[in-house]
Amino acid sequence: MPVRFDRRLTVLARRASAAAALIVMIAAPAAAQAPVEGGPPAGSGLPVPRFVSLKSDRVNMRSGPGTDYPTGWVYRRAGLPLEVIKEFEGWRQVRDADGAEGWVLQSFLSGRRTGLVLPWERKSSTTAPVVAVFSSDSASSGVVANVEAGVIANLHTCDGRWCRVSIEQYNGYLEQKKLWGVYDGEVVK
Repeated sequence: MPVRFDRRLTVLARRASAAAALIVMIAAPAAAQAPVEGGPPAGSGLPVPRFVSLKSDRVNMRSGPGTDYPTGWVYRRAGLPLEVIKEFEGWRQVRDADGAEGWVLQSFLSGRRTGLVLPWERKSSTTAPVVAVFSSDSASSGVVANVEAGVIANLHTCDGRWCRVSIEQYNGYLEQKKLWGVYDGEVVK
């Protein structure tokens, strides 16, 4: 009797070992892939989501986090704001103002904050709408410049309603709700 019991135990132990090995083999490749959304911070440890901008005027957006993945889009506009929605090693999954998503190498991104003026208006209009840049954070102040939808503004500060910006040689204030590249109510210092 005891011998028979030992054999059953040995068979059960072998089956359990084989099952555990199979689970490890299946789970290991999944663990090596990009992190699950909402998981612990990866890569930089900075908050996700967040806005960044392009350092270069030629940046490839890829379908996955690596140079082996195909290029889906090439950005040709330095300073263009992008939203980081996920991180994996040296790669950042980003979203642009049009909603396109893909992966960009971190070294092509800058923490410098920029905003795109009314990008949603640019798509829906035959002529680009014009937005006033004011001399102070009030619509009743003087107009410093008028800029078209799609212009990139450098963000200096935002108080949740107004952003102090520079666009080429012009400095002034834009309503925060007219910019893509800063969250509603976000304070930028």
